[in-house]
Amino acid sequence: MKNKLAVYVSITVGLLTLGLVSIHGTLQTPATSNEFEIAKNLSIFSNIYKELDIFYVDDIQTGKLMKEGIDGMLASLDPYTNYIPESAIEDFRVQHTGKYGGIGAQIIKRDEYVMIAEPHEGFPAQKAGLRAGDLIVKVDDVDTKDMNAADMSELLKGQAGTELTVKIKRPGTDATFETVITREVVKIPDVPYYGMLDESIGYIKLNSFTENASSDVESAFKKLRRDSGMTKIVLDLRDNGGGLLREAVEIVNFFVPNGQTVVETKGKLSEMNKVYKAQLKPIDLDIPVVVLINGRSASASEIVAGSLQDLDRGVVIGETSFGKGLVQQTRNLDFNSKLKLTIAKYYTPSGRCIQKLDYSNRKDGKVSAVADSLRSSFKTPNNRIVKDGRGIEPDIKIVPPTLNNLTAILMVKYLLFDFATEYRQKNTSLPNARSFRVDDDLYAEFIQFLDGKEYEYTSESEDRLKELKEIAIREKYFEESKEDYERLLNKFRSDKSKDLQKFKDEIAELLGQEIVGRYYFQNGKVAHILELDPNIDTAISILNDSSRYRKTLGFSN
Repeated sequence: MKNKLAVYVSITVGLLTLGLVSIHGTLQTPATSNEFEIAKNLSIFSNIYKELDIFYVDDIQTGKLMKEGIDGMLASLDPYTNYIPESAIEDFRVQHTGKYGGIGAQIIKRDEYVMIAEPHEGFPAQKAGLRAGDLIVKVDDVDTKDMNAADMSELLKGQAGTELTVKIKRPGTDATFETVITREVVKIPDVPYYGMLDESIGYIKLNSFTENASSDVESAFKKLRRDSGMTKIVLDLRDNGGGLLREAVEIVNFFVPNGQTVVETKGKLSEMNKVYKAQLKPIDLDIPVVVLINGRSASASEIVAGSLQDLDRGVVIGETSFGKGLVQQTRNLDFNSKLKLTIAKYYTPSGRCIQKLDYSNRKDGKVSAVADSLRSSFKTPNNRIVKDGRGIEPDIKIVPPTLNNLTAILMVKYLLFDFATEYRQKNTSLPNARSFRVDDDLYAEFIQFLDGKEYEYTSESEDRLKELKEIAIREKYFEESKEDYERLLNKFRSDKSKDLQKFKDEIAELLGQEIVGRYYFQNGKVAHILELDPNIDTAISILNDSSRYRKTLGFSN
């Protein structure tokens, strides 16, 4: 016991010293920092751990306890401030570089085994003949039954050039087969697809802002302009969760003059206050630009969309973006661990910060959006009004369609997925990805495929009606309207055969995407969706109407 206490005394003194040293380190903290409060709370933390380790009834797992304690502390700040232990460093690198050693496939847990959800085109899994729907039943000598997707991912990853033998069970067959796969450096392209929407309008889909994202966009842009005569461009940032700030700045730089401010960061420390300007020669200062965003466009995506909007350089179409106006920096810690923490907020050229949630003012542990009364208005060079505190609000808003409950359950139960897998088994090829459609005959096959499958659901109208019943019972109105309720409920009650026809267009569209993905992978899915996308239709319409385009950006015609 004495030896343990001596250790804790040493730890406590070390923590106190660390608390004081951290105040006088390289970065100068504000005068409001309280040295005594830091030292006091570090001492309390150390003492609590000491008491737990000595007296707690069961043995405690030191690393796990500390990790959860750190995570709990950081969770009180914002979701982007995270502790990264040594064990998670590789995953952290993957997020920032987009590279990892592995087989190149998305995987999900399906019943007893992990399943290939989608092999990435051109990478080892696809080269070895693996397909979406394949079940991984063994990796080398490891039986993978009941293994979760996270553990399977670790098993499949490894140094490029190393081999692994996987045993596969393909749907629709009882037999299994083995194949040897050589791991490679896998880098999912930031630009999975680019092409022409008509004779003059080019399209670039950007999925992330990892290293070299700007180079990929530049390469696609120049190729479309050189080889296809592109004179207008659509940049699709939908579902792009962001990444590296410098890549966002360089992409904006393609369309704005050298020296133009793209984004500013402002933090508690003066060292974090920076102005990021366009430093390269632009590619094209005159080409009409449309940027597509949605509610999952965040961070670096919002910098690109917001900067082009603020500078009257591009029309933004779609939904209001996510609203992440916080900047993170990674700090190295001992034992090869890291701390990723929020060090500043960013501001687009007009001066607005688009951060939606106010993490500094929690009420009952909940985070609320910036109040409307606290939102400020800013002006673009053409005197268009833009506001802060809500992400990037599009110049032309398009309300996305919502999936009905039947379509949703068909997706959740993998019934669209399984039919596409079965279709691939029966058909060795598929026509052009962009032109493929699920016709009446194929849809009839899908309905036949569903016969006997379990997929129970209720319509949204039925759900709302049941909610109304609960309210009526509480307010004692239900008994006098019970017959009317039952009559209305019967009208709204889901009917599979009728609903499959009622929502045919929606279901067929998603089924077509699944089938195309079996042959043309992610690239083909994007190309296929373009033909049915209302956002694309609007983008084409405005780019082909120069008067409307200029008017939207506030220019006088």
